[in-house]
Amino acid sequence: MHFFITGTAGFIGFHLARRLLADGHAVTGYDGVTDYYDPALKRARLAELAAFGGFRQVEGLLEDAARLEAALLDSGAEIVVHLAAQAGVRYSIEAPQSYVQSNLVGTGNVLEAIRKAKPRHFLFASTSSVYGGNTSMPFAETDRTDAPLSLYAATKKAGEAMVHSYAHLFAIPATCFRFFTVYGPWGRPDMALFKFTDAILSGRAIDVYGHGRLRRDFTYVDDLIEAIVRLVDRVPESGNPVSGDSLSPAAPFRMVNIAGGQPTELMDFIRAIESALGRTAQLNLLDRQPGEMVSTQSDVSLLRELIGTLPATSIEEGVPRFVAWYRQYYGL
Repeated sequence: MHFFITGTAGFIGFHLARRLLADGHAVTGYDGVTDYYDPALKRARLAELAAFGGFRQVEGLLEDAARLEAALLDSGAEIVVHLAAQAGVRYSIEAPQSYVQSNLVGTGNVLEAIRKAKPRHFLFASTSSVYGGNTSMPFAETDRTDAPLSLYAATKKAGEAMVHSYAHLFAIPATCFRFFTVYGPWGRPDMALFKFTDAILSGRAIDVYGHGRLRRDFTYVDDLIEAIVRLVDRVPESGNPVSGDSLSPAAPFRMVNIAGGQPTELMDFIRAIESALGRTAQLNLLDRQPGEMVSTQSDVSLLRELIGTLPATSIEEGVPRFVAWYRQYYGL
């Protein structure tokens, strides 16, 4: 098949594109290669993808509606996966306009483009952050998401609603993923694993928010990609739900959590990093930051219903794989 993926220079977009190319599919990528974090890392990811004959990259911002639409229509892609976004809970406090432009205006531009392209399946990346102030866990797709704690979460919740409206109005089958704390090789420098590894190897103290008592449903990137690949063929059909489905009664639209369903306390995650590095971290224990959730845990019953048993990589396996990549990439 031919896939059109936004965000191919990003962490998850790179991994998805590489997997699809390795499986023999064609991929057209679209990415603005912005400087939110090191563009050299993004270029290195794209260089890896360029080694595959079935890959074509278009550089452009989501806000550039004409360029985005032309790239999608020219690709002739059957499947569109929208992963590009301004990410990060904390940065949304500092730079709210970048979230409005990328996640709201940009997603609106993507939806207008798919309205014309009419792909067989549209897949959109949301986040576990939309569960926000919910106190009952594990989080299920059918739970209310009316209390986002950050602008990032609010823009993603808005994106879900926008996708649903286009699925209803234009009969475009759509699946929204809610990702839970994805980590692994080629990860983002603004995320905890990358920052902690860098600081520990440099002999600097690491900032540990929530005094280390925060809990996250960490999801290894290969497990996430496997789930996405399997969900491509599970196209939502109105009036044909499965057990425990989040299928909309008004559109070919479904919401799916992707995670392992096994939350880990931040201090245990740090111990796994220490073990992989063979070094002890210096801890700077701090209060929880504004917009940050205390705990996340996914209900993965719908995911299992749709795709079967999913490999669940433990942090004891996944963290050393990241550390090995980090040492190799930076020549340590």
